[in-house]
Amino acid sequence: MKNLIVASNNENKIKEIKEILKDLPLEIYSLKEKEIFIDVEEDGETFEENAFKKAREIYEVLKEKNEKDFIVMADDSGLEVDALNKRPGVYSARYAGEHGDSKKNNEKLLEELKGVPFENRGGEFVCHLALIDYYGKESSIEGRVKGKIIESIKGEDGFGYDPLFLIEELNKTFGEIKPEEKNTISHRGIALKELKKQIVKYL
Repeated sequence: MKNLIVASNNENKIKEIKEILKDLPLEIYSLKEKEIFIDVEEDGETFEENAFKKAREIYEVLKEKNEKDFIVMADDSGLEVDALNKRPGVYSARYAGEHGDSKKNNEKLLEELKGVPFENRGGEFVCHLALIDYYGKESSIEGRVKGKIIESIKGEDGFGYDPLFLIEELNKTFGEIKPEEKNTISHRGIALKELKKQIVKYL
């Protein structure tokens, strides 16, 4: 069985990926589970650049460790808000300065959207996946989902900007729906569904 090494240690992200891909003949590992302790600097200007930078660096590490029969998957994802000229974009995780401080990131987003009417608070969650197999074959996939940024936190599920991101058809934020439901409609869920179709080329 092939190993899929996900170039991340974000536990929420790893959990989502393992759940969505659970019916594929793959053993899925985080970097930590493979004892790879490096932080790749995400200094690209696009989600795609960052995803491939991570995937390629981890690919080289795995080759040096003489790992066999693996696929590396890296993703870069974030929120693009129309009224903010697509910010926070690639800076989503460190929007307020400190990487991964969701509370401060959400507070900054709300502050920047103060006074913006609901109809102009549209945005998209974006997930870009980069794949590299043992032989160096590369491919990429993107998933997007549209929503609106509400004016206060709603819901305790999800992570990051989820409690502010309203799916209008459901009239609920990503923070108010269960993970199983989120995985069917989220940007990462959409990208991973496409990945399931494409990954057969690697198995």
